[in-house]
Amino acid sequence: MPSLPTNAPCPCGTGDAYVSCCGKYHSGNASAETAEKLMRSRYSAFVLRDGTYLLSTLAEENRSGFNADTIAQDRTRWTGLEIIDVVSGGVLDQTGVVEFIAHFEENGAKHQLHERSNFERRNGRWLYVDGVFPGAQRDAGAASVNPGLAKTGRNDPCPCGSGKKFKKCCG
Repeated sequence: MPSLPTNAPCPCGTGDAYVSCCGKYHSGNASAETAEKLMRSRYSAFVLRDGTYLLSTLAEENRSGFNADTIAQDRTRWTGLEIIDVVSGGVLDQTGVVEFIAHFEENGAKHQLHERSNFERRNGRWLYVDGVFPGAQRDAGAASVNPGLAKTGRNDPCPCGSGKKFKKCCG
């Protein structure tokens, strides 16, 4: 797993030093106070290939298909994060939504993952529950709940283009 010097900028894009930003969550010295901070720390965990952190911040009902070891083997080069929208998910909320675009390179080609992620606070800790992909091909179930958004199933191909199942990649 790659590591960063303590004074290096955090991969999540805040401009803060990694050690005082996502590093404190990855080390276990703190828990993310908001849904957005958890989302940023999960992005940084993908950059640093920290599958253990990704598993620990994933809702229990979605952990069975997640293999933290495959994250360490992944060769995706994450190149930037844009926060598009945040709905709730503050320090006093129990649920939140964070829409983002994560930029990455794979096999020499540039891609982006556009997701609207759902988070819940459980037992005082924020967890990633699932996400939908704005602009993705809609299925009947997703269209009836939220027109224009398609929910990717755990066994569907990951929309990031990795060729892996969603549950073993960005899920």
